Amino acid sequence: MVSIVGNVKPEDDYTHPLGPEENFNESVYFNFFDREKQMGGFLRIGNRANEGYAEMTVIVYQPDGSALFNYKRPQITTNDGWDAGGLKVEVQVPGEKIRTVYEGSVVYLADPREMREPSVAFKENPHKKIKLDLVHEGVGAIYGHVADEKSSNDFARAHYEQHMKVTGTLQVEDGPVLEITGHGLRDHSWGPRYWQSISDYRWITGNFGDDLGMVISIVGDHVGGVFQKGPDQIVRIKDVKLDTAYEGNTNYHEKFTAKVTLDDGTEHTVDGVVKGFIPLRNRRAGMFTHIGEGMTEYTIDGGRKGYGLSEYLDQVN
Repeated sequence: MVSIVGNVKPEDDYTHPLGPEENFNESVYFNFFDREKQMGGFLRIGNRANEGYAEMTVIVYQPDGSALFNYKRPQITTNDGWDAGGLKVEVQVPGEKIRTVYEGSVVYLADPREMREPSVAFKENPHKKIKLDLVHEGVGAIYGHVADEKSSNDFARAHYEQHMKVTGTLQVEDGPVLEITGHGLRDHSWGPRYWQSISDYRWITGNFGDDLGMVISIVGDHVGGVFQKGPDQIVRIKDVKLDTAYEGNTNYHEKFTAKVTLDDGTEHTVDGVVKGFIPLRNRRAGMFTHIGEGMTEYTIDGGRKGYGLSEYLDQVN
């Protein structure tokens, strides 16, 4: 049985009763990175049944810097499962093993930065059919929390994560079936959520193998996150000093150095270089939220290499 740090239960892998809040959201997220093929990406689906739709995102970064991408808001009426917009999530072993399948269209972006203008990017680039079939299996403990329903947190009252190994396949159009073998992270949250409810965050996730993973989290002035060391040990982050370089005169992050201090007194230096980048956005009530998604190669303490996703969120206005 997988280890758990916090008050999460394996059965929390299933959906929860729909809350009364208009913006109640229950989302699951899975990233994956195959270091041999130099490709990766993520799938996410968030049920907003009280608003009548789900948010569905899929992205696959290609070795040449291009990307396969889609975002949809398919209609839903219940929070009974995650099955919308071509993406289906199947809990095979609660707390341990989950399958995700996306079968549908994507836009091929030779330059993913074109997504800064989504309507133009979707119109002027070719579309392809893909099937992405992945199985995520836990290699580390689940860590997270389920807050009291009276909590005022407006950005997911319940939230947990787990480092995973990933196997599966990707087929683009009628091309060959590519085997995917690597690592990734899964994330599950539920409760009220507006992307505009926090000013900014830096969410830096990575895996260096079965035995070592990390999540560096900086939300406003709050520093958090963990290092996963082995199948059972989760060490919380005490402090982070993050220095980021951006592309030209943009808010597109291209590389960074994080100096991390853990609760056990150990220190690590993580250097990140973004290998594939796409700018996403969310708009609500006149607010514009930038979410920069970077497939990232990490070097920890000047030696070991790892891969993952660095996500930078900022409120632009």
